[in-house]
Amino acid sequence: MIEKQFTTSYQVYDQLDEMPEEDIQLMNKACTIRDQAYAPYSQFMVGAAVLLENGEIVLGSNQENAAYPSGLCAERNAIYQAGSLYPKEKILAIAITVKSQRKKVIVPAAPCGACRQAIAEYEFKQEHPIKIMFMAEIGKVIKVNALLDILPLAFDGSYL
Repeated sequence: MIEKQFTTSYQVYDQLDEMPEEDIQLMNKACTIRDQAYAPYSQFMVGAAVLLENGEIVLGSNQENAAYPSGLCAERNAIYQAGSLYPKEKILAIAITVKSQRKKVIVPAAPCGACRQAIAEYEFKQEHPIKIMFMAEIGKVIKVNALLDILPLAFDGSYL
């Protein structure tokens, strides 16, 4: 038997204004679209802003449905729209922010497993890492340099 370990590195910023200006602008766009989420059931609002290599920014918010599996997360809304509108453009970064109408969220929320897998697909497709930044309503921001930093042993098309 061989035992191996996963290690990852990430940056933690105490406040959004400590980040590079380009990252602040992307996160601000995610905050704006977050407030347009349709979340009447969970009251948990999520916004995502995707930065493309050509400078375009594509936005998405979570869209719920009374039949929960029928809804879609903000991250997948944004990344699938980017893939549809700009299929040849590389995705450079994704900013994600959350807010609850029930309580103050102060801990950054990372993408769910389904969203991680969807983002991983685009990293594999474009053979280029996607920087991911996520934050709560206020406070700390976490930044990773690639989706695979938070999804080791990801499933990809080579298994099919």
